[in-house]
Amino acid sequence: MVDAVYRFPFDAMASRCEIRLAAVDGHAVEELAQAAIAEVRRIERTYSRYRADSIVSRINAAAGRYRVECDDETLQLLAYADHLYGVSGGLFDITSGVLRHAWDFRQPRVPARDELAPLLALVDWPAVQREDGGIFLPRAGMEIDFGGFGKEYAADRACALLQQHGVRHGYVNLGGDMRFLGPQPDGRPWSIGIQDPRKRDGTVASIAVSHGALTTSGDYERFFDIGGTRYCHVLDPRTGVPVSHWRSVSVLAPLAALAGSVSTIAMLKEADALPFLAASGLAYFAIDSAGQTYHHSISGDYAS
Repeated sequence: MVDAVYRFPFDAMASRCEIRLAAVDGHAVEELAQAAIAEVRRIERTYSRYRADSIVSRINAAAGRYRVECDDETLQLLAYADHLYGVSGGLFDITSGVLRHAWDFRQPRVPARDELAPLLALVDWPAVQREDGGIFLPRAGMEIDFGGFGKEYAADRACALLQQHGVRHGYVNLGGDMRFLGPQPDGRPWSIGIQDPRKRDGTVASIAVSHGALTTSGDYERFFDIGGTRYCHVLDPRTGVPVSHWRSVSVLAPLAALAGSVSTIAMLKEADALPFLAASGLAYFAIDSAGQTYHHSISGDYAS
């Protein structure tokens, strides 16, 4: 009996999401999909900066006041954030989310330098104190934000849950951040389109993927234009100003968290991104501000 492919669309993390699984028994696979969706929503509840009861909000509310105890999962994410800060040369800084208080991408307004200055003074991951299973943000107003890899982490966790239950064909797609469980039932890879950063319904490439993860960071998700200049939501933590060298960077990696981190760091590195991408050893497809494309082994695949 040939497996059928079942689709389970849902909303999470301010994104349209979908889990696509192949199975003989539709009822059994639906239970698994719902368990995976529940895991995504657990991570959103736990780490969303928009929920007052999340661990992230509790850490931020305690800034300059007291230390907050963390569970093992949160400590692992904080350790990963510390690793990303190091490998990015300080560009990937989870305390830079505070800059969103100056930028509202729903309206075209560039904040003045004196608006950014007090916020930039709060961007300082090395000052954050992590010891004895807890974290302390030393200055009032400091914040952390796992948004730089939260969706990708959730995709990996949902995929791990499905793999533990024997699912071998399908993928998890959280707003374009994708983690693959295995090929289509007939063994063919999934054909995934890379979004055209200048055409909402267009694609610029089609990538064949069976395993691993594919994520994209770009200047087209949240942005506004003023006088022909595009201001996107990817902000340089040193200046508080949006990056502008790349339209998008897509990365293929074994894990979604890794792919997403590398693509975001590449955006932040601007003109220095290509040596960084080459050093990563990962496949990528990048489009610069002039529309020129750069890629390396993007048709590759990662076995589980």
